[in-house]
Amino acid sequence: MLTINLVCVGKMKESYLCEAVAEYTKRLSKYCHLKITELSDEKLPAKIYDATISEIKAKESKKILDAISPNSYVICLDLKGKEMTSEEFSKKIEEISLNFNSTITFVIGGTLGMTDELLTKANEKICFSKMTFPHQLIRVFLLEQLFRSFKIAHHETYHW
Repeated sequence: MLTINLVCVGKMKESYLCEAVAEYTKRLSKYCHLKITELSDEKLPAKIYDATISEIKAKESKKILDAISPNSYVICLDLKGKEMTSEEFSKKIEEISLNFNSTITFVIGGTLGMTDELLTKANEKICFSKMTFPHQLIRVFLLEQLFRSFKIAHHETYHW
């Protein structure tokens, strides 16, 4: 069975989002092994300078790199990544699991983003929208799209 790892900077705080994550985790258990790794985010100072941004991104990206399993197919969620339809996303997940690896790691970086070093180590970069969303909400979006992709791949209806 496919293993999907989510490596996320920041903790889930809102109870309604935690409930959504729990619901999708339960639904996904039929299709894959899901592991969510929450990494602590760095505290943002009141005033942010370029050097501070670089330092925070470097610390958070190091934590992410340390949390990625060797031999995992890595997909970073990034505003400069490729946008795709749910059907294209489903095909991508299926292609990776059949041709590359049985483990996929999705990375959701911190508030300030990820370093170029981390982004270049990713096999792919995807973008859900050119709009900016809170990281907690993007985690729910990702889980929903993963669930939808498995439903599409298995030719099952999805009414929700």
